[in-house]
Amino acid sequence: MTILSSLSPRSLAAPESGIVELVNYARGRDGLIPLWVGEGDLPTPDFISQAAQESLRAGETFYTWQRGIPPLREALSRYYQRHFAKTLSPDNFYVTGSGMQAIKLAIEAVTSPGDEMVFLSPAWPNFAASAELSGVRAVAVPLNFEDGKWQIDIGRLEAAITPKTRALFVNTPSNPTGWTASHEDLKAILALARKRGLWIMADEIYALYYYNGVRAPSFLDVMEADERILFVNSFSKNWSMTGWRAGWIVAPPEIGQVLENLIQYSTSGVAQFIQAGAVAALDRGDAFVAENVAKATRSRDLFCDALIATNRVETLKPDGAIYAFLKIDGVTDARRAALDIVDKTGVGLAPGTAFGEGGSLFMRACFLRDPRQIAAAAERLAGYIAAL
Repeated sequence: MTILSSLSPRSLAAPESGIVELVNYARGRDGLIPLWVGEGDLPTPDFISQAAQESLRAGETFYTWQRGIPPLREALSRYYQRHFAKTLSPDNFYVTGSGMQAIKLAIEAVTSPGDEMVFLSPAWPNFAASAELSGVRAVAVPLNFEDGKWQIDIGRLEAAITPKTRALFVNTPSNPTGWTASHEDLKAILALARKRGLWIMADEIYALYYYNGVRAPSFLDVMEADERILFVNSFSKNWSMTGWRAGWIVAPPEIGQVLENLIQYSTSGVAQFIQAGAVAALDRGDAFVAENVAKATRSRDLFCDALIATNRVETLKPDGAIYAFLKIDGVTDARRAALDIVDKTGVGLAPGTAFGEGGSLFMRACFLRDPRQIAAAAERLAGYIAAL
């Protein structure tokens, strides 16, 4: 028996990220325009970094509150009051070591090995892989794609539910498609979850990246108190904090001790100085978020308009999130095309094959970057498409 073969079958089955494969292939090349991962081009703003530095200088480097420091949970409460007009107690919030950990702990909280979770596809691949690592079968339900637009089929969603289903995972606005649930969609999903006794795991990380209003519709708009809903979120996208690895869960206070225990036995909490930066982000970062959304809006329009104008790309401007999901005429192998595109144009795209069922013919581009760089990327891609 080799060392590798002696590992658990579950760990051996963990898939390589199709996004990271492309990043590793071309990282650091001269002239590269990296649109493959979900982050902007700005570093964390100074007012956030300085708050973390002040915490370090104050010696706040010890073990701290497992659920999150009280000032951060109070700041989260204020954030939801401002942006969602929802009064939530600090006891509704649980700070995690990234949005990814929030998803992992939420899966652990509501499922057991052998259960199933249903999710909408194409989807960010980490959810399904994380569920499978927990011994949970992730069941994909493809969104409909017609005339460049994505839509949910509630009947298809219900048909995927079995006696083993424990939860529905709903990411809206969606990574990678930009699909954004309407209030009617959310009501229908919630009614289905109530009817079948299921939890909802709501990933609303892109709620403020919405191009048809102030923010995207949320389950918070349609739910009653103490619903079986876990909201998973992150500081990464709004405040340019992808490298900080800080996130949170919104949950009914009744399950607080369970979540605290899960945090204890995974990371034992988030460093206090990181949480100090997160407080600053929430309380002082609304203007920065607005600037990011404005930049994303300009870059979305530039990028999508240029590629649609080729008459070889099937897509519409997404309603939400920070991605264009493109179906390029003549591309039948997205992975191979992504490798070819980065070699020939220096534009790094994520292949749709990384996003599961329904995504194999698409390419994802993150447009949360300087509009001038996005315009250059679009020009390079248009030239590539013309030569196909």
